[in-house]
Amino acid sequence: MSERPETPQSPGPAGPGARTEAARAAELDAAGPLTATRERFVLDDDTVYLDGNSLGALPRSVPGRIAEVIGREWGELRIRSWTEAGWWTAPERIGEKIAPLLGAAPGQVVVGDSTSVNVFKAVTGAIRMAGKGTTEILVDATTFPTDGYVARSAARMAGLAVRPVEPARIADEVTERTALALVNHVDYRTGELNDMASITAALHTAGALAVWDLCHSAGALPVALDACGADLAVGCTYKYLNGGPGAPAYLYIRRSLQERFESPLPGWNSHSDPFGMAPGYTPADGILRGRVGTPDILSMLALEAALEAWEGVAIEEVRAKSLALTDFFLACVAAYVPAGRVRSVTPADHRRRGSQVSLACPGAGEVMAELIRRGVVGDYRPPDVLRFGFTPLYTSFADAERAAWVLGEVLRDRAADPGPAADPAAADPGVPGGGAG
Repeated sequence: MSERPETPQSPGPAGPGARTEAARAAELDAAGPLTATRERFVLDDDTVYLDGNSLGALPRSVPGRIAEVIGREWGELRIRSWTEAGWWTAPERIGEKIAPLLGAAPGQVVVGDSTSVNVFKAVTGAIRMAGKGTTEILVDATTFPTDGYVARSAARMAGLAVRPVEPARIADEVTERTALALVNHVDYRTGELNDMASITAALHTAGALAVWDLCHSAGALPVALDACGADLAVGCTYKYLNGGPGAPAYLYIRRSLQERFESPLPGWNSHSDPFGMAPGYTPADGILRGRVGTPDILSMLALEAALEAWEGVAIEEVRAKSLALTDFFLACVAAYVPAGRVRSVTPADHRRRGSQVSLACPGAGEVMAELIRRGVVGDYRPPDVLRFGFTPLYTSFADAERAAWVLGEVLRDRAADPGPAADPAAADPGVPGGGAG
């Protein structure tokens, strides 16, 4: 069982009227190596944005690039842009830009389709590569629901059973009958980080494949797909990679498996001769066989421009700031929030923590709705979890301090005058669907 932070017990020695952590926040922001990257994003001083684990902020590099794509490439070059502007090669070109953030060598990541579609491709592809005699797949029991829906559909088509298993129990539960396990690297509700290396090793020892969902980890902390021996992985790009609403997802296929990977969605874009228009399908070599249909160029190129925000940034610095931000936020919650009103469900152990803090709080939907009205944007997950996502490229320590302060104010005001219940649906600006998390 992971260690959990202590429930905040008091509003601090200076009392509920004192912003005791504000000066410390200013010191941390002044000393931080990633403070300047905040200027790469469109933000406003009136809002604390802590929902980058659902939708990342807009990078300043995107609007001008999209205007160029629409005005020049689509408006003037038109069909010529598939070759002259590089539209045709965008899926693998952008995959190469994402690969270092995944700990993946070149030639193993392709961008396109939604997270849900890529989960289907990865799970079905893994089932087809599994050894004879497999009868089941394991699915992370805490997974984002869409992953479970898709996995069950893929398993049903293959005649396999699905067994939900807690990630920490996979090593004990996997058997020689297991084809694969689909596991979230970071739990979308609690922010708990699962051990990719040990889980993957346990699966391989039993002869099973490891398929990872990176939606809540890539761009927030180091991911080591190659080093851990992961087989396949998927992830969205609209969270910590800031690709924009509905930005295309990505698919990782380990190089040694690529020639065995058989896509359940063979499209003309993954054909070895896409313009040959042959009635029979022959897959392209390498990672290109992860493509399906025509790339969604506008959102694809918005993502490519968004990735410019990562120039000169080391993922190790991102991880260090993420942990410092979440530690500081928990300290501020302990200082500002009335005793007993919230309880952290996010691991205290840095080795087990992603880049969000989730607080169990009665009436979480109403509390988050009020936080948003007061300029602090996070989200909540039923029945009682407040989620605060920390994106180190643009989240400041001042943001963390202000969010905790306003949370304390909201909970004190609710204790004094509960008032009518707010509409909890108003508290969740996240987009539902595959990988929205």
